[in-house]
Amino acid sequence: MLVNGALSTTGSFGQTVKYLQPHYNLVLFDLPFSGQSRAHNSDDMIVSKEDEVQILLQLIDLYQVNYLLSVSWGGVSALLALAECPASVEKAIISSFSPVLNEPMLDYIDKAQVFLAAREKRKIGSLLNDTVGKHLPRLFKLYNYKHLISLAEHEYGQIDFHISQIRQLSASNYVERFSSIKIPVLFINGEKDEYTTVEDARMFSNYIAESSFNVVPDTGHFLDLESKAAWHHSQKTALTFLGTEVAKQAWPSVPAMA
Repeated sequence: MLVNGALSTTGSFGQTVKYLQPHYNLVLFDLPFSGQSRAHNSDDMIVSKEDEVQILLQLIDLYQVNYLLSVSWGGVSALLALAECPASVEKAIISSFSPVLNEPMLDYIDKAQVFLAAREKRKIGSLLNDTVGKHLPRLFKLYNYKHLISLAEHEYGQIDFHISQIRQLSASNYVERFSSIKIPVLFINGEKDEYTTVEDARMFSNYIAESSFNVVPDTGHFLDLESKAAWHHSQKTALTFLGTEVAKQAWPSVPAMA
């Protein structure tokens, strides 16, 4: 099962799906307020982190999920769900996530909340591309921008609420809950990611007994979306960790961001 970040929908997994789908049955989902789920839910619904965790646990149970893969802030709900020790899950991959809000990340979310409060959509779109997305190819930046300036009104409110919850969780030392995770967890971070750094991610070893770490060379926050080399590295790393033989595949050229 794939768990995306705060500003993304299942479309952002387009590149990841290309190397996982030949080997696994995949479960992808949009949260109630976004993407393909939006039409089926009320616009005034606010989804908390605990709601997200319960959604994950229900999906894990429904589909008897064996492996979990998250990106960016999807790591919060993914790890909190794993802390509940769902019986079917054997391994997890947590990408582009760390247990701390460092200075660059705090600066990013401070600006994001200012722009969200004022509904300055163009600034919201540009902010992502100028910060966590700065190493993305130009075409993907364009898709990011178009996606972020065209969100529904309630989605901006949900994102603002999400950021506030991340701040609260961080202040409450929520990472201590991860000590109940007993399965192998692989953390993958980009070498050039200033926002969820390699060094910060290694702090998870203080909480998760079977944690391991991998660095994608010359890559920022968005890993397999950023380059052909990063895609091949992510493919090999993920499949090897999950116990699948790695076959040579071509880097997909289809745009996949929003």
